[in-house]
Amino acid sequence: MYLKTIAARIAMSAATVSGAVVALAATAVPALAADWTVGANIGNVPWEFQDASGKFVGFEIDLVNEVAKRAGKTVEIENIPFNGLFPAVQSGRIQMAVSSITITPKRLESLAFAQPYYDSDQSLSVLKTSKIDKLEDLSGKTVGVDTASTGDIYATENTARLKIARITRYEGLAPAMLDLAAGRIDGYISDIPAVEYYIKDKPQYRIAARIPTNERYSFMYAKNFPDAAKVNDILSALKKEGFVSATHKKWFGSVPPDTSSSVKVMDVPKL
Repeated sequence: MYLKTIAARIAMSAATVSGAVVALAATAVPALAADWTVGANIGNVPWEFQDASGKFVGFEIDLVNEVAKRAGKTVEIENIPFNGLFPAVQSGRIQMAVSSITITPKRLESLAFAQPYYDSDQSLSVLKTSKIDKLEDLSGKTVGVDTASTGDIYATENTARLKIARITRYEGLAPAMLDLAAGRIDGYISDIPAVEYYIKDKPQYRIAARIPTNERYSFMYAKNFPDAAKVNDILSALKKEGFVSATHKKWFGSVPPDTSSSVKVMDVPKL
């Protein structure tokens, strides 16, 4: 009986050690990384944001997921502040970036874009009770912008002309609009589609001026991104099939005009 007890204990110890080795081996195996890590400034409605369940959704989330599916690639969305998207792409930490990123000559000097898929302008939004009705009314006022955005560029370049007293920079639309509501800024310059979507159920805000900047958005990646041609070809197919147009209607409530970059197949932007 004594010998049987010892044998049983030895067997149990062996099983425990074996189980621990298996568990250690399981934890030692790293999770497979996605083919594409895509940076997005989550909170940029309706381009990329979280729904009630915490899932990332939006116009560009739908678009990048469809492109990845057709390319046979797995994709992971990483939440990165807008200003951080540029160094993240350049360093190779992420493969692509989305966040209603405007294609500009300056950005094309160091980065690359797929063909555009959305046309836009900037806007000046204010409180409904504000006496600001045009850009010239910003004299002596504090203006909010998103850091490193085209709204930031516009406000900075026109500070002297419009006699703007101060520019306050934010990492997203929501905190800027909250400060606007609290009176900490007098106006907010940002992409008009995002503002229109945000204020549609918030009557305390209004758009005082549309700022024609003729901007176009697209996927941004490094100049040596190996899947650039594939992404662009898939975008062409999605436009021809009406997928981009249908996604536009889903998130913005309207069908884009036939002349827009959401419908027309366009060239890859170059300097």
